[in-house]
Amino acid sequence: MNKKIRFLTFLLLLFAVKTFSQTTDNPELQKMADDDQNARKISPINWEVLSKEDSLRRVRIFTLLKEDKVKTAKDHFNSGIVFQHGGDTISSGMAVKSFENALKMDPSLNRWWYAAAVDRDLMYKKKPQIYGTQFFKDKTTNGKWARYKMDPSKITDEQRKYYRVETLKEQEQKEREMNQTPLNDAYASEKSVDKIINLIKSEHKKGIQSVYNVSEKQINSFGYQLIREKKTDDALKIFKLNIQLYPKAWNTYDSYGEALLQVGQKKEALENYKKSLELNPENENAKKILNESK
Repeated sequence: MNKKIRFLTFLLLLFAVKTFSQTTDNPELQKMADDDQNARKISPINWEVLSKEDSLRRVRIFTLLKEDKVKTAKDHFNSGIVFQHGGDTISSGMAVKSFENALKMDPSLNRWWYAAAVDRDLMYKKKPQIYGTQFFKDKTTNGKWARYKMDPSKITDEQRKYYRVETLKEQEQKEREMNQTPLNDAYASEKSVDKIINLIKSEHKKGIQSVYNVSEKQINSFGYQLIREKKTDDALKIFKLNIQLYPKAWNTYDSYGEALLQVGQKKEALENYKKSLELNPENENAKKILNESK
Protein backbone atom coordinates (compact mmCIF):
# COMPACT_ATOMS: atom_id res chain seq x y z
CA MET A 1 0.00 0.00 0.00
CA ASN A 2 2.81 2.41 0.94
CA LYS A 3 4.58 1.63 -2.34
CA LYS A 4 1.41 2.38 -4.27
CA ILE A 5 0.97 5.72 -2.47
CA ARG A 6 4.60 6.63 -3.12
CA PHE A 7 4.18 5.76 -6.79
CA LEU A 8 1.04 7.89 -7.11
CA THR A 9 2.79 10.75 -5.32
CA PHE A 10 5.68 10.45 -7.77
CA LEU A 11 3.28 10.64 -10.73
CA LEU A 12 1.58 13.72 -9.30
CA LEU A 13 4.92 15.45 -8.77
CA LEU A 14 5.99 14.53 -12.30
CA PHE A 15 2.75 15.94 -13.67
CA ALA A 16 3.18 19.13 -11.62
CA VAL A 17 6.76 19.63 -12.84
CA LYS A 18 5.73 19.06 -16.44
CA THR A 19 2.79 21.47 -16.13
CA PHE A 20 4.99 24.10 -14.47
CA SER A 21 7.63 23.80 -17.19
CA GLN A 22 4.97 24.31 -19.87
CA THR A 23 3.45 27.40 -18.27
CA THR A 24 6.51 29.23 -16.95
CA ASP A 25 7.80 32.12 -19.02
CA ASN A 26 11.12 31.48 -20.74
CA PRO A 27 13.71 33.68 -18.93
CA GLU A 28 16.03 33.65 -21.95
CA LEU A 29 13.33 35.25 -24.11
CA GLN A 30 12.64 37.84 -21.42
CA LYS A 31 16.33 38.75 -21.29
CA MET A 32 16.50 39.06 -25.07
CA ALA A 33 13.49 41.38 -25.11
CA ASP A 34 14.96 43.46 -22.28
CA ASP A 35 18.33 43.65 -24.05
CA ASP A 36 16.57 44.72 -27.26
CA GLN A 37 14.84 47.61 -25.50
CA ASN A 38 17.71 48.67 -23.23
CA ALA A 39 20.15 48.82 -26.16
CA ARG A 40 17.96 51.52 -27.69
CA LYS A 41 18.05 53.70 -24.57
CA ILE A 42 21.80 54.24 -24.83
CA SER A 43 23.00 57.37 -26.59
CA PRO A 44 24.70 57.47 -29.01
CA ILE A 45 23.69 54.11 -30.48
CA ASN A 46 26.29 52.13 -32.43
CA TRP A 47 23.91 50.86 -35.09
CA GLU A 48 26.44 48.49 -36.66
CA VAL A 49 26.95 46.68 -33.36
CA LEU A 50 23.25 46.76 -32.50
CA SER A 51 22.30 45.34 -35.90
CA LYS A 52 24.54 42.32 -35.30
CA GLU A 53 23.12 41.82 -31.79
CA ASP A 54 19.56 42.04 -33.16
CA SER A 55 20.36 39.46 -35.81
CA LEU A 56 21.81 37.00 -33.28
CA ARG A 57 18.73 37.36 -31.09
CA ARG A 58 16.40 36.61 -34.00
CA VAL A 59 18.42 33.54 -35.01
CA ARG A 60 18.27 32.28 -31.42
CA ILE A 61 14.48 32.67 -31.27
CA PHE A 62 14.07 30.61 -34.45
CA THR A 63 16.05 27.87 -32.68
CA LEU A 64 13.85 28.15 -29.58
CA LEU A 65 10.76 27.88 -31.78
CA LYS A 66 12.09 24.66 -33.33
CA GLU A 67 12.83 23.31 -29.84
CA ASP A 68 9.26 24.18 -28.74
CA LYS A 69 10.55 26.54 -26.04
CA VAL A 70 8.29 29.45 -26.95
CA LYS A 71 5.15 28.46 -25.07
CA THR A 72 3.54 31.17 -22.99
CA ALA A 73 1.84 34.41 -23.99
CA LYS A 74 4.80 36.37 -22.62
CA ASP A 75 7.21 34.17 -24.60
CA HIS A 76 5.42 35.05 -27.85
CA PHE A 77 5.20 38.70 -26.79
CA ASN A 78 8.95 38.88 -26.09
CA SER A 79 9.66 37.17 -29.40
CA GLY A 80 7.61 39.84 -31.16
CA ILE A 81 9.63 42.61 -29.51
CA VAL A 82 12.82 41.12 -30.92
CA PHE A 83 11.46 40.29 -34.38
CA GLN A 84 9.95 43.76 -34.93
CA HIS A 85 13.44 45.27 -35.23
CA GLY A 86 14.44 42.94 -38.07
CA GLY A 87 14.04 45.42 -40.90
CA ASP A 88 12.81 42.85 -43.45
CA THR A 89 9.47 41.24 -44.30
CA ILE A 90 10.40 37.87 -42.79
CA SER A 91 11.10 39.44 -39.40
CA SER A 92 8.16 41.84 -39.58
CA GLY A 93 5.84 38.96 -40.47
CA MET A 94 7.15 36.95 -37.52
CA ALA A 95 6.58 39.95 -35.25
CA VAL A 96 2.93 40.17 -36.32
CA LYS A 97 2.45 36.43 -35.79
CA SER A 98 4.18 36.52 -32.40
CA PHE A 99 2.08 39.38 -31.03
CA GLU A 100 -1.06 37.82 -32.49
CA ASN A 101 -0.35 34.55 -30.66
CA ALA A 102 0.45 36.41 -27.46
CA LEU A 103 -2.82 38.33 -27.46
CA LYS A 104 -4.86 35.22 -28.21
CA MET A 105 -3.40 33.64 -25.08
CA ASP A 106 -3.51 36.77 -22.93
CA PRO A 107 -5.61 39.74 -24.18
CA SER A 108 -4.44 41.85 -21.21
CA LEU A 109 -0.99 42.33 -22.76
CA ASN A 110 -0.18 45.67 -24.41
CA ARG A 111 -2.12 45.55 -27.68
CA TRP A 112 -0.27 48.57 -29.15
CA TRP A 113 2.68 46.35 -30.06
CA TYR A 114 0.50 44.29 -32.38
CA ALA A 115 -0.78 47.38 -34.20
CA ALA A 116 2.75 48.71 -34.55
CA ALA A 117 3.96 45.36 -35.89
CA VAL A 118 1.18 45.27 -38.50
CA ASP A 119 2.05 48.81 -39.64
CA ARG A 120 5.76 48.00 -39.85
CA ASP A 121 5.06 44.86 -41.83
CA LEU A 122 3.00 46.87 -44.31
CA MET A 123 5.68 49.55 -44.46
CA TYR A 124 8.39 47.00 -45.29
CA LYS A 125 6.11 45.67 -48.01
CA LYS A 126 5.84 49.25 -49.34
CA LYS A 127 2.14 49.39 -48.54
CA PRO A 128 0.26 52.07 -46.57
CA GLN A 129 -0.07 51.51 -42.84
CA ILE A 130 -3.56 51.15 -41.38
CA TYR A 131 -3.26 51.96 -37.67
CA GLY A 132 -0.97 54.99 -37.85
CA THR A 133 1.86 54.06 -35.48
CA GLN A 134 4.80 54.74 -37.78
CA PHE A 135 6.48 58.15 -38.13
CA PHE A 136 9.72 59.05 -39.89
CA LYS A 137 11.90 61.98 -40.88
CA ASP A 138 14.45 62.34 -43.66
CA LYS A 139 15.34 64.63 -46.57
CA THR A 140 11.90 64.19 -48.12
CA THR A 141 10.31 65.71 -45.01
CA ASN A 142 12.94 68.46 -44.65
CA GLY A 143 14.15 66.86 -41.45
CA LYS A 144 10.73 67.05 -39.80
CA TRP A 145 8.67 64.20 -38.41
CA ALA A 146 5.88 62.92 -40.65
CA ARG A 147 3.43 60.06 -40.38
CA TYR A 148 4.16 57.28 -42.86
CA LYS A 149 1.55 57.05 -45.64
CA MET A 150 -1.83 55.83 -44.43
CA ASP A 151 -4.85 53.95 -45.71
CA PRO A 152 -7.42 55.21 -43.17
CA SER A 153 -10.27 53.19 -44.69
CA LYS A 154 -9.18 49.70 -43.56
CA ILE A 155 -10.07 50.07 -39.89
CA THR A 156 -12.08 52.46 -37.71
CA ASP A 157 -10.95 54.81 -34.96
CA GLU A 158 -12.70 52.53 -32.49
CA GLN A 159 -10.44 49.69 -33.58
CA ARG A 160 -7.43 51.96 -33.27
CA LYS A 161 -8.46 52.87 -29.73
CA TYR A 162 -8.86 49.17 -28.89
CA TYR A 163 -5.24 48.65 -29.88
CA ARG A 164 -4.22 51.72 -27.85
CA VAL A 165 -3.43 53.76 -30.94
CA GLU A 166 -4.41 57.42 -31.36
CA THR A 167 -7.41 58.32 -33.52
CA LEU A 168 -6.70 59.87 -36.91
CA LYS A 169 -7.31 63.35 -35.50
CA GLU A 170 -5.05 62.65 -32.53
CA GLN A 171 -2.34 61.41 -34.88
CA GLU A 172 -2.39 64.74 -36.71
CA GLN A 173 -1.94 66.48 -33.36
CA LYS A 174 0.85 64.06 -32.43
CA GLU A 175 2.71 64.81 -35.66
CA ARG A 176 2.43 68.52 -34.96
CA GLU A 177 3.69 68.09 -31.39
CA MET A 178 6.65 65.96 -32.51
CA ASN A 179 7.87 68.93 -34.56
CA GLN A 180 7.42 71.48 -31.77
CA THR A 181 10.14 72.55 -29.34
CA PRO A 182 10.04 70.66 -26.00
CA LEU A 183 9.56 72.67 -22.81
CA ASN A 184 12.80 71.18 -21.50
CA ASP A 185 14.72 73.18 -24.11
CA ALA A 186 13.18 76.44 -22.90
CA TYR A 187 13.82 75.55 -19.26
CA ALA A 188 17.44 74.67 -20.00
CA SER A 189 18.10 78.26 -21.06
CA GLU A 190 15.72 80.11 -18.72
CA LYS A 191 16.03 78.09 -15.50
CA SER A 192 12.99 79.98 -14.21
CA VAL A 193 9.67 78.20 -13.72
CA ASP A 194 7.78 81.48 -13.56
CA LYS A 195 9.10 82.41 -17.01
CA ILE A 196 8.20 78.95 -18.30
CA ILE A 197 4.67 79.37 -16.94
CA ASN A 198 4.30 82.65 -18.85
CA LEU A 199 5.69 80.94 -21.96
CA ILE A 200 3.21 78.06 -21.63
CA LYS A 201 0.26 80.44 -21.26
CA SER A 202 1.39 82.49 -24.25
CA GLU A 203 2.00 79.43 -26.46
CA HIS A 204 -1.27 77.80 -25.41
CA LYS A 205 -3.20 80.80 -26.72
CA LYS A 206 -1.60 80.32 -30.14
CA GLY A 207 -3.20 76.90 -30.56
CA ILE A 208 -1.87 74.94 -33.53
CA GLN A 209 0.45 77.85 -34.36
CA SER A 210 2.46 77.39 -31.15
CA VAL A 211 6.21 76.86 -31.51
CA TYR A 212 6.61 75.05 -28.20
CA ASN A 213 4.88 71.82 -27.26
CA VAL A 214 2.41 72.85 -24.56
CA SER A 215 0.18 69.80 -24.75
CA GLU A 216 -1.27 68.36 -21.55
CA LYS A 217 1.10 65.40 -21.78
CA GLN A 218 4.19 67.58 -22.33
CA ILE A 219 3.37 69.91 -19.43
CA ASN A 220 2.77 66.89 -17.21
CA SER A 221 6.11 65.40 -18.22
CA PHE A 222 7.84 68.70 -17.43
CA GLY A 223 6.23 68.67 -13.98
CA TYR A 224 7.69 65.24 -13.27
CA GLN A 225 11.08 66.43 -14.45
CA LEU A 226 10.94 69.10 -11.74
CA ILE A 227 10.00 66.47 -9.16
CA ARG A 228 13.03 64.39 -10.15
CA GLU A 229 15.14 67.52 -9.66
CA LYS A 230 13.67 67.86 -6.13
CA LYS A 231 11.84 71.06 -7.09
CA THR A 232 8.45 69.97 -5.79
CA ASP A 233 7.10 73.50 -5.20
CA ASP A 234 7.83 74.41 -8.82
CA ALA A 235 6.26 71.12 -9.95
CA LEU A 236 3.10 72.02 -8.03
CA LYS A 237 2.85 75.26 -10.00
CA ILE A 238 3.19 73.38 -13.29
CA PHE A 239 0.64 70.69 -12.40
CA LYS A 240 -1.82 73.34 -11.21
CA LEU A 241 -1.38 75.27 -14.45
CA ASN A 242 -1.98 72.06 -16.41
CA ILE A 243 -5.34 71.65 -14.66
CA GLN A 244 -6.27 75.21 -15.54
CA LEU A 245 -5.41 74.69 -19.21
CA TYR A 246 -6.84 71.16 -19.48
CA PRO A 247 -9.63 70.91 -16.86
CA LYS A 248 -11.17 67.80 -18.46
CA ALA A 249 -7.96 65.76 -18.50
CA TRP A 250 -8.06 63.19 -15.68
CA ASN A 251 -4.30 62.66 -15.54
CA THR A 252 -3.61 66.30 -14.65
CA TYR A 253 -5.52 65.91 -11.36
CA ASP A 254 -3.81 62.57 -10.68
CA SER A 255 -0.35 64.12 -11.08
CA TYR A 256 -1.24 67.20 -9.02
CA GLY A 257 -2.57 64.91 -6.29
CA GLU A 258 0.69 62.95 -6.27
CA ALA A 259 2.75 66.12 -5.89
CA LEU A 260 0.48 67.40 -3.11
CA LEU A 261 0.96 64.15 -1.19
CA GLN A 262 4.72 64.63 -1.39
CA VAL A 263 4.48 67.96 0.45
CA GLY A 264 2.02 66.64 3.02
CA GLN A 265 -1.14 68.34 1.71
CA LYS A 266 -3.20 65.17 2.03
CA LYS A 267 -6.67 66.74 2.02
CA GLU A 268 -6.06 68.70 -1.18
CA ALA A 269 -4.36 65.65 -2.73
CA LEU A 270 -7.37 63.40 -2.10
CA GLU A 271 -9.71 66.01 -3.58
CA ASN A 272 -7.70 65.94 -6.79
CA TYR A 273 -7.63 62.14 -6.87
CA LYS A 274 -11.42 62.14 -6.49
CA LYS A 275 -11.74 64.55 -9.40
CA SER A 276 -9.41 62.38 -11.48
CA LEU A 277 -11.53 59.32 -10.72
CA GLU A 278 -14.70 61.18 -11.71
CA LEU A 279 -13.19 61.94 -15.09
CA ASN A 280 -11.76 58.44 -15.50
CA PRO A 281 -13.49 55.73 -13.40
CA GLU A 282 -10.81 53.26 -14.55
CA ASN A 283 -7.95 55.18 -12.92
CA GLU A 284 -6.54 52.38 -10.76
CA ASN A 285 -3.93 54.63 -9.15
CA ALA A 286 -6.58 57.02 -7.85
CA LYS A 287 -8.68 54.09 -6.58
CA LYS A 288 -5.68 52.72 -4.70
CA ILE A 289 -4.78 56.04 -3.08
CA LEU A 290 -8.37 56.78 -2.06
CA ASN A 291 -8.89 53.28 -0.63
CA GLU A 292 -5.67 53.52 1.35
CA SER A 293 -6.76 56.87 2.77
CA LYS A 294 -9.77 55.16 4.36
